[in-house]
Amino acid sequence: MLPPIPADARLYLTPTWFVPSPIGLPDGSAARMGNGLIWFQAYGLTAFRGRDRVARATVPVADFADAIATLPEALAERAQRLAANISAQRPPLGLRDRTIRFDAPQVMAILNVTPDSFSDGGRHMDDPQAAADAGFAMAAAGAALVDVGGESTRPRAAKVWEGDEIARVVPVIERLAAAGVPVSIDTRKAAVMEAALAAGAAIVNDVSALRHDPRSLEVVAAAGCPVILMHAPSAGDDPHDNSAGYGDVVADVFDHLESRIAACLAAGIAREKIMVDPGLGFGKGLADNLALVNGLATFQGLGVPLLFAGSRKRLIGALSNEAPAADRLGGSIALAFRAAQLGAQMVRVHDVRESLQALHLWRGLADAGLSAV
Repeated sequence: MLPPIPADARLYLTPTWFVPSPIGLPDGSAARMGNGLIWFQAYGLTAFRGRDRVARATVPVADFADAIATLPEALAERAQRLAANISAQRPPLGLRDRTIRFDAPQVMAILNVTPDSFSDGGRHMDDPQAAADAGFAMAAAGAALVDVGGESTRPRAAKVWEGDEIARVVPVIERLAAAGVPVSIDTRKAAVMEAALAAGAAIVNDVSALRHDPRSLEVVAAAGCPVILMHAPSAGDDPHDNSAGYGDVVADVFDHLESRIAACLAAGIAREKIMVDPGLGFGKGLADNLALVNGLATFQGLGVPLLFAGSRKRLIGALSNEAPAADRLGGSIALAFRAAQLGAQMVRVHDVRESLQALHLWRGLADAGLSAV
């Protein structure tokens, strides 16, 4: 039985009580997350009114229909919709002549063509062929997608004029796309999106969730390309600016991404072309980031593929005696593995070979669990 929940509360579901297989369990006692290999037996139900949490309960899958029937009608409908989204099939992502499937976690490789990115700034500057060669190596190592960026979004990074950003990324994208490598463009600027898509990029990855540039929604809708919507607290020049703070970071980020999905749908972008990223590290402190990782399965309620980007990020150093970015491989692998456990359909990484090895291990364990009798 659920506690009383006000009709104007905001309600969220988080899959929990994970099991390796539904085999041998009573019918209707387990649900599947998307079209992957993760099964669970309960939902964590949380409700907020303003910044106050007004309810928290664990609802077994077997009892879910009866439990939500006691809720106010609008909340019952929302709970049913969130549960349906969690278990909905994630269609393959069509990228020109390539397809990315989401029945197992995929890897997006990071290729920064910048002088000042927090981890690999300057490594691939001023030599498009060397940068493209790095991208070829990432694709050969198994990356499903190479994410090319020409402007750092680290805290207090200098803003880059769109012409300079285009000059950085287009020669690299042209080389990768000509060789058949699937490419996404990591940018907040509509003009850069247009130039990158014309050069062969197939996806737009925007840390502002198409809010920074007023033309970006129109550009993506007209191109008909997939888009990755990331949460950042500010759509201004500094995406880390967060004067308002959070009530509950998982709920607040969920609300933001839900509203951006709605904006994309209204602009004519098809749902099957949308992915989301909770924006680990963007305007978030250590406690916020840890809460986001632990609550990652909640974002499956948005009903679209989930990208997780934790590679070499600040929270790893914060928990590892301030290890510099170059010394955060172990933490990056741990985060990628944890993200896969909680349903992330794609992880964005610097270290492709090592991350794929970890995900292959995760897949082997999941397959073994499903086939156990």
